[in-house]
Amino acid sequence: MPTVTHDQIIEALRPVEDPELHRSIVDLGMVRDVKIGKDGKIGVQIALTVAGCPLRNEIQNRVGGAVTKVPGVTGFALDFTVMTDQERADLREKLHGHSHAPANGAQAHGHAEGKAVPFNEPGNKTRPLLISSGKGGVGKSSVTVNLAVALASQGYKVGVVDADIYGYSVPRMLGTDRDPVVIDEMLVPPEAHGVSCISIGYFVPEGQAVIWRGPMLHKALEQFLADVFWDNPDFLLIDMPPGTGDIALSLSQYLPRGEVYVVTTPQPAAQKVAALSAAMAAKVNLTVKGVIENMSYFVGDDGKRYEIFGSGGGQKLADDLGVPLLGQLPLVPELREGGDTGNPITVANPTSELAQSFQAIAARIATELKSKKIFSSALKVN
Repeated sequence: MPTVTHDQIIEALRPVEDPELHRSIVDLGMVRDVKIGKDGKIGVQIALTVAGCPLRNEIQNRVGGAVTKVPGVTGFALDFTVMTDQERADLREKLHGHSHAPANGAQAHGHAEGKAVPFNEPGNKTRPLLISSGKGGVGKSSVTVNLAVALASQGYKVGVVDADIYGYSVPRMLGTDRDPVVIDEMLVPPEAHGVSCISIGYFVPEGQAVIWRGPMLHKALEQFLADVFWDNPDFLLIDMPPGTGDIALSLSQYLPRGEVYVVTTPQPAAQKVAALSAAMAAKVNLTVKGVIENMSYFVGDDGKRYEIFGSGGGQKLADDLGVPLLGQLPLVPELREGGDTGNPITVANPTSELAQSFQAIAARIATELKSKKIFSSALKVN
C-alpha cells in the first residue's frame, strides 16, 4: 500500500475552493491540520470563515472527495473549527482591501467619509449596466434577472445590485436561498444560477416596509458597492428603481462609467415616461446604450400575435435617443411564474422564444456594445 504524505494531502486539497469565496481553501488558510495514520486513515481540520457557515456540508463533500482520491488513503475524518476575529480581518484585507478606505474625490461629491467603490478604480474591467425605466410595472426587474442569468450562461462573471430599495424583488426572482455572509464587515453575496446578488431584502424582516430618506438610501447603496466582495465581475447589473429620484442620482455619482439600458413597453404612454429616465441619464453624464421593449406581444393558442400594449413605443424611444432597440420581448406566463418561484425562464425553459431573446440581447451587450461609444442627447421635457 502506498505511503500517504502530508504534502500529497495538501496538494489534493489545493484545487478545492471555498464555495462562497471561490478561492483555494489552502490559499485562504482554511486547512489547519492534517493527520496521517499508519493505516492510511486521514484526519483534516478546516477553519470555517464564520460560525454556522451555510455551506459547511458542501465544504465537507468537496474536501472528502479530494482526500479520498489520494492513493493509499483508506479512511477520512473531518473536523471543523472557526477563524478568529483577527484571522477574519486578515482574510478580508487580503481579498477586499481595507473596509474603510476613502473614495477618491468623495469630498468633491459631498461625501467626506465616502468609501472607495472598486468599479471606479483605474483598470477595473467591470461594466456596470444600469437597467432603468421611467415607471413601474414594465417588467424591469424580470429583465434584469434574466439578462444577468443569460450573461452568466455565456461564460461571464455576473453580479446584481437590487437598487430598488422600496420595491426589492431580485432575491425572490433569482431564487437565492440564503443570506449574505459577513466576514469582518465584508459582505459575501449569495449566488444562484451563476449570478451573485445583494439586496436590502436580505436585511429587512419579512413583510416590513423600508421607510428611509435620501441619506440612508445613499449609505445603503454605498455599502452594496463598496463593502460587498464582488470579486471583479465582468458585468454588474443594477436593478434601478422606477423614476428619477435620489437613488438614480447617487448611482450616477458612484458609477460614472455606468451604461444605461432603458426598459419600456410598446405603449406610447409608457414610452414617454421611460424617456424621462433617459433624459436624466444624459443630464448626469451617463451614456444610454440601448432600449429593451418588454411585453411586446402575446402569442395566443391560435398562434396569432396580439399586441396587447400597442406597438412602436420601444422603436420610437430608441430612434429619439439615437440608440439601438436591442430586443422585443414577448409576454408569456412563464416569465411571471419564474419570478415567483425563483426559477427564471432563462433557466427553466432555455430554448423558449423569450429565453432566446434574452440570450440575444445579452450577446449584443457583451460584444456589439462593448467598446461602441453611443452619444445620445437628452430629450427635451417640458
